[in-house]
Amino acid sequence: MVGPKSQTQPFCNPILKLIAAPSLNSPRSKPAEPLKEMEVETDEKELKAAGAVPLTDGRFGLRIHGWEIESRKRSILNSSSLQLWEEKLRTSHLPEMIFGESSLVLKHLKSGIKIHFNSFDALNGWKQEALPPVKVPAAAKWKFRSKPSQQVILDYDYTFTTPYSGSETIEIETEKCGREETSQRKCSLHWEDCEEKINLISLASKEPILFYDEVVLYEDELADNGVSLLTVKVRVMPSCWFLLLRFWLRVDGVLMRLRDTRMHCIFEVGENPIILRESCWREATFEALSAEYLSCQPTVFSHVFLEYEYQVQICWG
Repeated sequence: MVGPKSQTQPFCNPILKLIAAPSLNSPRSKPAEPLKEMEVETDEKELKAAGAVPLTDGRFGLRIHGWEIESRKRSILNSSSLQLWEEKLRTSHLPEMIFGESSLVLKHLKSGIKIHFNSFDALNGWKQEALPPVKVPAAAKWKFRSKPSQQVILDYDYTFTTPYSGSETIEIETEKCGREETSQRKCSLHWEDCEEKINLISLASKEPILFYDEVVLYEDELADNGVSLLTVKVRVMPSCWFLLLRFWLRVDGVLMRLRDTRMHCIFEVGENPIILRESCWREATFEALSAEYLSCQPTVFSHVFLEYEYQVQICWG
């Protein structure tokens, strides 16, 4: 059994396994197509048959087989909140659109372990990684000015690339003075390497989708020089849940970058849940792609991440 690195262990812990990223040389059968937005209509009969119960009090999500899964979509940070974030992160540079109160939360009720995704922790990862800035063509650098007379000095990672793969806390309910109280503390879950893989075939099956949502955490258009985007989407079926956290970057004429984290948990009665996590990073320059493909069309660039994108396409259907 694998649990958080703390002295006090909860009653039942999910088993957390880290999967090796897929190889660039692995076989692929056909080109990937862009992922499409899913439209899901929940059937009450399907929810009941799967043992799922929708969340109440205006919350968007459900409870199923010991898990509580909830997505929260809120508006972008206002100026006062943005200033507070700048102080906490010790930076004057943040993405144009930060959905600071938006999140995806998956909580295992028996153990209290909560895996969640939010923009603050993701940007904290960006700040700590502190990648060198991607070089921008001189003709486009002026777009980063906020004032006509301002000198542009890109001495930070303006792409907001993050190594973030999720946040982990543990919540334990205790009884105090005749009432239940919830204490929460951050923890570092131990992920062990494994040879197991996420079963893409089972994810491609025609199981009913009990819950689906996509949450945007932050976005920046890089002063019209491209796009930087962090999103997380989740899908819950009667047999499992599956999620994809994706950072996508395109600096026009310079670079494309993809950082994906996938998690998968199969519902198994009478056993501790096992969570599989897989992270995959891809990066390519426009120059290298032009040399290989002799084209700078976006449709050609989409094939750079062909094999991995195809796997994700299977997962989401």
